[in-house]
Amino acid sequence: MNTLQTHFEKYLHFCQFQKRLDTKTLKAYCTDLSQFISRLDVDDISEITPDILENYIARLHQIYKPKTAKRKIASLKAFFHYMEYKEIIDKNPFNKIRVKFREPITLPKTIPLHTVETFLSTIYKQRYLSKTDYQKNNALRDAAVAETLFATGMRISELCSLQVQDVDLYDHKFLIHGKGSKERIIQIGNDDVIKILFEYKNTFLFLSQPSSPFFINHNGIALSDQAIRRMINKYTSLAAIEMHITPHMFRHTFATSLLEADVDIRYIQEMLGHSSINITEIYTHVATSKQRDILMTKHPRKDFRI
Repeated sequence: MNTLQTHFEKYLHFCQFQKRLDTKTLKAYCTDLSQFISRLDVDDISEITPDILENYIARLHQIYKPKTAKRKIASLKAFFHYMEYKEIIDKNPFNKIRVKFREPITLPKTIPLHTVETFLSTIYKQRYLSKTDYQKNNALRDAAVAETLFATGMRISELCSLQVQDVDLYDHKFLIHGKGSKERIIQIGNDDVIKILFEYKNTFLFLSQPSSPFFINHNGIALSDQAIRRMINKYTSLAAIEMHITPHMFRHTFATSLLEADVDIRYIQEMLGHSSINITEIYTHVATSKQRDILMTKHPRKDFRI
C-alpha cells in the first residue's frame, strides 16, 4: 500500500543520499513532516487539498513564531515539490496557495568589544593563576576556542567539526565545512591568536591523526557545542560580565566589527559562508558606531553657523 508514511520515508532517503543534506536539515525535515502527517485524517497524498494545507498553515501561525512557521512551511513545500517531480501527484496543492507573511526583523546581538577583551583577559588570567597542569591546559584550550570564534566568525557547529587537517597554522588558515557541505577558507590575521593555537596544538594534538578532531577534551574526544557553551558561561561569570553571551554572538560581533571598519559587505558574506547577500545585510542594522561616524562627519548640520 502506497501510504503517506512510505512516501515520507522515501523522501528522507532522497534528501540524505541524493541531495546530500546535512544532519541538522534532515532532522528538521523529519520533525516538520512527521508533525504534518500526524495531524492528517487521510492516508493517500492525492487526497491532500489546498484547503487542508491552508488550515494547517493557519494553525502553524497560531502556535509558532514566524521564523519557525516559515521553516515548517518550507519543509512541506519541498516535500510536495518532490512528489510532483516524481509524478506521484498530478497537481501540487501548494501551486494554488500564496503564503506571504511578514517576518519581524530580529537584530543580531553583539558583544561590546571591551567586553570581549575582558572575557579573553579572564581566560588568560585563569591560565596564569592555575596551580595544576590540568587546569593550565584547560584554560589554554578554552583560550584557543574563544580566540578562534572571535577571529574567524565561524559557527559553533563548524568549530566542533574541525579536523586537524583543516587547520594550517603555518599559512594561518582554516578550511571550514559550512552548511550544505560548502567549504570556505578563513585566514587568521592576528599573530597572538596563531601563537595560542600553536601552543594548544602542541599540548593537545601531538599524537593526533589528520582526520582527528582539532578541538578536544582531555579524553581526546571532540568538544561538543554544550561543552563550549558551559565554558563561555564559566568565564562570563568569572569576569563578572552581566550580559548572557552565546557562541553565536562572537560571530555577530565579528561581522559587525568588520562592517564598522568599512570592510565590503561581500567580503563579509564570503567569510561568514552566507549563501545570499540578503542574509549578511542584517548586520547593516547594528553597525551603530559607523552610523554615528557618518552622521557626525557627513550630515549637513555640521556646516551650519547659527
